[in-house]
Amino acid sequence: MLPENKLKALLDLISSASKEELVWMSGYLEGVIRGSAAAPAPQVASNAAVPAVNKITILYGTETGNSKKLAAEFAAKAKQNKIVAKVVAMDQYKLTDLAKEEYLLAVVSTHGDGEPPAAAKNFYDHIHLNGFKLEKLKYSVLALGDTSYPLFCKTGEDVDLQLNKLGGSRIAPIQKCDVDYDEDAAKWFDAVLKTLTAPAVAPKAPAGTTVLPAVPGVKKTGKQNYTGAVTAHVNLNDRGSNKTTWHIELEAEGLQYQCGDSIGIVPENDSQLVTDIIATANVDGNKSLEYKKEKATIYELLKRKINVIHLTERLVQHYATVTGHTIPAGRADLLDLLKQYPIKSRAQFDEILVGLNAMSPRLYTIASSPAAHDGEVHIIVAKDVYEVKGRERFGLCSDYLGKLAKGKKQNFFIQPNKRFRLPAEDKDIIMVGPGTGIAAFRSFLAERDATGASGKNWLFFGEQHFVSDFLYQTEIQNWHSTGVLSKVSLAFSRDQQEKIYVQHRMKEHAAELYQWLEGGASFFVCGKKDPMSHDVEKTLLQIIQEQGKKTEAEAKHYLEQMEEQGRYEKDVY
Repeated sequence: MLPENKLKALLDLISSASKEELVWMSGYLEGVIRGSAAAPAPQVASNAAVPAVNKITILYGTETGNSKKLAAEFAAKAKQNKIVAKVVAMDQYKLTDLAKEEYLLAVVSTHGDGEPPAAAKNFYDHIHLNGFKLEKLKYSVLALGDTSYPLFCKTGEDVDLQLNKLGGSRIAPIQKCDVDYDEDAAKWFDAVLKTLTAPAVAPKAPAGTTVLPAVPGVKKTGKQNYTGAVTAHVNLNDRGSNKTTWHIELEAEGLQYQCGDSIGIVPENDSQLVTDIIATANVDGNKSLEYKKEKATIYELLKRKINVIHLTERLVQHYATVTGHTIPAGRADLLDLLKQYPIKSRAQFDEILVGLNAMSPRLYTIASSPAAHDGEVHIIVAKDVYEVKGRERFGLCSDYLGKLAKGKKQNFFIQPNKRFRLPAEDKDIIMVGPGTGIAAFRSFLAERDATGASGKNWLFFGEQHFVSDFLYQTEIQNWHSTGVLSKVSLAFSRDQQEKIYVQHRMKEHAAELYQWLEGGASFFVCGKKDPMSHDVEKTLLQIIQEQGKKTEAEAKHYLEQMEEQGRYEKDVY
């Protein structure tokens, strides 16, 4: 039996360790027991066979859908061989990722007079540009075509030759397929698999060395600050939508986070708004002022440090007290106050400013995966639009982020969320994420896809219209076709006369949903707190009560137990 102090230290270590770290500790202790009392430092060396490749990317460029079908089939076979396969359409592929790829399969058809399909055009043009090398790339190409055309499989041939010219090495020779492609395609992929699954034997450890597994990298804890560059800025809504939802990607050195974490961004006030405030107040923006023990120019304070819009009732009354005006109760912007209730001196302006609140960070649930998006963090931002006294206004941070240009540097921090974590890779999960709530579950699914997790995944997603508001439609469809998503339930509220939300889809699948819960599945909710998360929880309790034949009190106890076990988690705002 361990002494109390040692037992406490051991339990503290175990409770804070990841699954990989626990596996390492187990191996280390076994080595100590089998070796000597004073075990040597861990050695990475091992004579055990390890798989040569554990992750590949499969790109497809298609006109009729055949390339997509084959890519999905190959991904399924790869996963059966313990190789994680990411499937991406060439027109959805982030071209800057090509330089990072190590193992790549390209399945591409030829269209018309030797031309690439429209969906493959950007990828095709990109690899024919000069100025970059792909020296670590290992690849192979499956070319689809029709021998009745003179330039049979020309696009595939071009892709194969160009990737080789850029420095790539072939895993297997190009395979050209006619319209009856099934047999040839299967032979090609078998040849590729043979190379990918050939075991690589690590060097033997020196005699007398205790062989132990390598310790995994330990992630930092607490808030981490970064400066990153904006590499993508895309409106996810199509024409005709009532909404604007941006997908934003940032790249940063040394980036570390986990699925479920959030990114924190401190917005800046609009430059024109700052200029208008200074002009209306008739002050010199270059003059310095001390604000919360920090000295800066008035312009800098107004631009980056002080919140000047939608001031609380308390701050409006602070303005009234300083200026001597009688101002009705309610919220207001600083510029409107200055116009309606002018200040009398620079001293009054300074007193007003130092009494205002500092700009606070806004948190956005991360929409990317460390395993799938190395060195990147992605977020989803819905443009906040509201009215004040008949005037259209925009949310400060959503408006700021919506105007970010590609290449711009942006400071941000990672806010860990230890209560919202993926369970073990073999555990099933149910995800309810309408609207921007899809962010957390894009992260979860990308992670499970990249790591080859075996647990089943069921997604409930909802928005207003299928055609214009199906966020990440292509990715969700790909995950479903490759088996990463076991089940998808969609609710588009305004595509029919009666409004249908995610909780209605939950009711439709009540029996199956309860079976998943009984089988140990975890239930996650991400998105708007009110009313969405309340409606979802109410529906979940009804399902537990009805399907489990429980009383209302028993259903509540069931859900409380799930929460205690970490199987019912919410990230709502």
